[in-house]
Amino acid sequence: MPKATQPTGKLMPMSGFYVEIPIDTTQTVKIDIDNLPDISDSKTATYSSEGIIGRSSPLSTYSNSEPRSISLKLHLYVLEKADIKKNIRKIRAIQSATYPREGSGGAPFLPPPICQIKCGSLLSDDPLCVILNQYSVSYATDAVWDPETGLPYKVDIDTTWQVAYSSKDLPINYRIYSTGR
Repeated sequence: MPKATQPTGKLMPMSGFYVEIPIDTTQTVKIDIDNLPDISDSKTATYSSEGIIGRSSPLSTYSNSEPRSISLKLHLYVLEKADIKKNIRKIRAIQSATYPREGSGGAPFLPPPICQIKCGSLLSDDPLCVILNQYSVSYATDAVWDPETGLPYKVDIDTTWQVAYSSKDLPINYRIYSTGR
């Protein structure tokens, strides 16, 4: 069984746990997750109630489903000096995923990037394509901080992602059951 830390105490990346964020057409930032994040996964199905004459209760008919929403709370720690710069880059990469991209061909901008999340087999056997709907960075006030950058040695980032499916890969129940996708 793999260890969570090296003998020096440095955290080991968890196999198959990451977030990938495209920065531009040539650069993608991969945030390897080295400690278990807080994860929640939700989806809502909407039904309409149709009254039927002579029936004691209405008939429920499926209307539509809301997007699948994944909340991920990432915990960033500074265990060695190099982690300060790495954590700042991770924070900025996540922040960048809510902003539009530079436009091309006369368009002033393009929508924010489609990212990928993989959390072992918890969410899906394959990486999920996701759109970052919201992020919130919490800088710990009860932790040591770097006097040069002001970065605390513990930072939490709450994120909410919406799963994005191509039209040929829309989820149906047996695909969710068999692969999570």
